[in-house]
Amino acid sequence: MINGELKNKIDRIWDVFWSSGISNPLEVIEQITYLLFLRRLDELHTLEENRSARLKRPMERRIFPEGEDQKGLPYESMRWSRFKNSSPAEMYTIVGEHVFPFLRTLGGDNSTYAHHMKDARFTIPTPALLSRVVDMLDDVPMEDRDTKGDLYEYMLGKIATAGQNGQFRTPRHIIQLMVELTAPQPTDIICDPACGTAGFLVAAGENLRKHHPQLLHDAKLKQHFHHGMFHGFDFDNTMLRIGSMNMLLHGVENPDIRYRDSLAQDYASDEEAYTLVLANPPFAGSLDYESTSKELQKVVKTKKTELLFVALFMRLLKPGGRAAVIVPDGVLFGSSKAHKELRRMLVEEQKLDAIVSLPSGVFKPYAGVSTAILLFTKTNSGGTDNVWFYDMKADGWSLDDKRNPLLSEDKLGPVPSTELSGDEHARNNLPDVLARWQERNNSELKRARTEKSFCVPKADIAIQGYDLSLNRYKEVVHEEVEYRAPKEILESLAKLEAEIQQGMKELEGMLK
Repeated sequence: MINGELKNKIDRIWDVFWSSGISNPLEVIEQITYLLFLRRLDELHTLEENRSARLKRPMERRIFPEGEDQKGLPYESMRWSRFKNSSPAEMYTIVGEHVFPFLRTLGGDNSTYAHHMKDARFTIPTPALLSRVVDMLDDVPMEDRDTKGDLYEYMLGKIATAGQNGQFRTPRHIIQLMVELTAPQPTDIICDPACGTAGFLVAAGENLRKHHPQLLHDAKLKQHFHHGMFHGFDFDNTMLRIGSMNMLLHGVENPDIRYRDSLAQDYASDEEAYTLVLANPPFAGSLDYESTSKELQKVVKTKKTELLFVALFMRLLKPGGRAAVIVPDGVLFGSSKAHKELRRMLVEEQKLDAIVSLPSGVFKPYAGVSTAILLFTKTNSGGTDNVWFYDMKADGWSLDDKRNPLLSEDKLGPVPSTELSGDEHARNNLPDVLARWQERNNSELKRARTEKSFCVPKADIAIQGYDLSLNRYKEVVHEEVEYRAPKEILESLAKLEAEIQQGMKELEGMLK
């Protein structure tokens, strides 16, 4: 999440755009994103230069080539650190006539990045506006994190229609938890069918770099990482551009990020194509039967998007593939025939691993809907023995619209760099979720249903009509109360009455 100072800076930049006549919020976001991206490219190039000088060998990855473009401008002049010092008129010419054409060719002719950038438009109307925005953005800290995604999340809150189509960004720490729970492997083929800014794919890539650093030293695994591992679909071209840039900035050369309405069309070639699905699909709304994939309708006859997406996840996974996806609570206890059938399939035909109930404020300020993380493995032959439930009450952030951190940064997220105390664990349950998940087939099996986490046998779930809501199985601790015998109570009352009468007599004596 971004802090107050950064929010104020973005607010000022936003106001500058609006006062200059750019009133379309997505256009503002897109232009800011392009400029932030240009600045980040320059920083990556500088890092590569420094590494080259330190190691005394040629640069491995030169983002800005040597030489000049077709119009005779040196590529070196297109770097943020160079053009930001130009006069407004000169900067406007460099960015509009040289930098953007260069940007559209950056990803290579065959990359999905180039595909999404080929129609990138520079729409800032005046040199004065460009100069002001570049100066203000130059003051925005670009740390080693998904800054553009965080900015986009904040900007979505400024759009009147935000959330109406279910489009809001999943908090980074929840994404990281889901990635940690599924532990991506170097040979995985990962898909997010509603990828937005590609947050899940970025987090999976970062996780692999952290836990499997050797994969980029193996030629075959490196090729797979850059060209075959990551797949994301969305039907918003702006999202696709932002997602593509996000992946490129995080060191994935050619991810498969494509335009696709995942529910409305049939993609037979994608059936059983992936080994890991990570997603937070749009919840709201329903589709017409006519416009919905006929293959998905065979799995579950419904118009509800949240049920159709779960059916899609089952269809996309290879046998043995696993999924961690966010679903609204209604999926877990809805009483319609489609709801019940979908849950029966997860429990009886696949291997339902876990339900992690999330606090209802996780997606504020965009939505207050109650949600859960659904974790399952595709088997097509059952395999559910026990389902692990976790009742998460705190994620490290306030659950109001402000979503302020409750702990210092080193104690937030599923894998904090500093160990938490008991009181701090109560404010950030994520490390506990991860630790107990590892024990789901061992010590967790013995935990009482009064605890924060526990396991429920498949037979119990079947008896409950495949209801998967945590409250259906959680037991409340009742305090033991000692009851006194009636005779003892009457004796106490008689003694109390005698003491009152004695006190009254003493008081009368004093008054005389």
